[in-house]
Order: sequence, then C-alpha cells, then structure tokens
Amino acid sequence: MKDGKTPDPNVVHPISGYDREIYIKPTITAPNIIVGDFSYIADSDFESHVTHHYEWNGDKLIIGKFCQIAAGVEFVMNGANHQMNAVSTFPFYTLEGWDMQPPATADMPLKGDTVIGNDVWIGQNAVILPGVHIGDGAVIGANSVVGSDVTPYTIVVGDPAKAIRKRFDDEMIELLEKFSWWDKSIEEINALIPMLTCSDTEKVREFIKQSLCGGSSL
Repeated sequence: MKDGKTPDPNVVHPISGYDREIYIKPTITAPNIIVGDFSYIADSDFESHVTHHYEWNGDKLIIGKFCQIAAGVEFVMNGANHQMNAVSTFPFYTLEGWDMQPPATADMPLKGDTVIGNDVWIGQNAVILPGVHIGDGAVIGANSVVGSDVTPYTIVVGDPAKAIRKRFDDEMIELLEKFSWWDKSIEEINALIPMLTCSDTEKVREFIKQSLCGGSSL
C-alpha cells in the first residue's frame, strides 16, 4: 500500500492536508442520496451540489463507486420541475398566501431517480438534470447539460449534451461491464492498477478475457 496506508472509503479527506477534495459517501446526511465507495468531488461539500431535492417527491440520487466529480457540478432533482399541463407554470402552492394545494403527482413532470454508474467522470460545471441515467465509465464534458441517458463508456459534451464517441468498441465495453473492477476488494484493485491505467487497450482486452475465464495473472 502507498505510504503504508490502505485506501479507506470512510475517510472524508483522501489527500492529507487538502480539504477541497472529499470522498462523498461518509459526508452524506440525506436519506435520499446514495453514493458508493471512493467516489469523490473536488469541493469540501457535496450535498450543496444537489438542488431541488425534496423528500415528498420520493426521488433518489444514486451514484456508484469510484466516480470523479469536478468542481461546480450540479445535480438538479425533480423538485425543480413545474406543472406543465396547465395554463400557468407558476408554483402557487409553494408560496405563502396563495390558495392552492399541491398538484397531484400525476400532474407533475417527475422523471424518477437520477442514477450515475461506476467510474464516471463528470467535468467541471456540468449540470445533470432529473431522472438521467449515466452508465459505467461515461465521461461528461465540462459545462455540459445532461438531460437524457448516457450509455456506458460514452463521452458526451455540450448543451444539450450529445454523444461524440464511445471510449471503446462494443466488445471491450461488454468485457469491462462483466469485469466490474469497482466491485473487487481493495487488494484486488491495487493489484489491477497496472491494467486499469495501461494505455495498451488490446493488452487490457486480453487480460480481461483471460480473467473472466479464470486464467489470468498480473
């Protein structure tokens, strides 16, 4: 282990002496936010990046393991949506003095849970809109506004975010999804780092194929 330390997903500050990057999971207080081990944000707080997240909507923000979230990223949840099937979109029911009960759930454009996969990199100032599902290994470009689902290992950029390419071919993506390195033990992941950071993707492809058949070793 580096510097004699074992990676610990329950520490808040994974870089000694630096408080502008935190592991998210141990800081979560909201019951409707679920974050996997080792996902981090380049900030000293995470929950302030999750907006319009009201318990009565019942939606969850679910983030997998080993995600990398840059500064300024915002997760906009379903509470930001206004009624769209009426003449006015004004939310009278939320403001004092107006004689309106909350609209029926069926009248609200609720999009469901927002789900981020594992090993997803979200660039600076990106905005993730309600109900979006982002697959494992995806990359979200800086300043992108993501309003629709992103398939695994796809790079999207822009406003609205559009796919520019897949990171790997379909076979490699399928292998990576089956391999699911993020679900392995810390010891296994440490041993896998040479492969996880190797730029020779054909070498990695063969390694994963052998691993899935139970016959590989580093």
